[in-house]
Amino acid sequence: MELAVTLSIHNTDFTYPIILTSVRYYNTEGQMVKEYLLQPQQLGPMASADFFVDAGEQAGGVGTNFIVEWVAEQPVYEPVVETLMLNTSGTQGLSFTSPGRVISQLE
Repeated sequence: MELAVTLSIHNTDFTYPIILTSVRYYNTEGQMVKEYLLQPQQLGPMASADFFVDAGEQAGGVGTNFIVEWVAEQPVYEPVVETLMLNTSGTQGLSFTSPGRVISQLE
């Protein structure tokens, strides 16, 4: 069953914004399929951003991956990055979430 994917990024800081600098979508072979941001996007305190991949989109394959890069002008709480994957067919549905993980950090 092909699954639609929603990538959600939540700024968890109550006071300061974060700036999304890149949201890249990669396929199973590790090739970049799409860059979602044409320019940096600011997320205000407690704000969220969502990025969607339709269930019919086959470019990502089974191993759809996202790389999210963000910065802040002052120390902030780490954002929550997660995906929701789902689809329904007739009376059956399938859904699950996958939390993001830090894979690189610049000081």
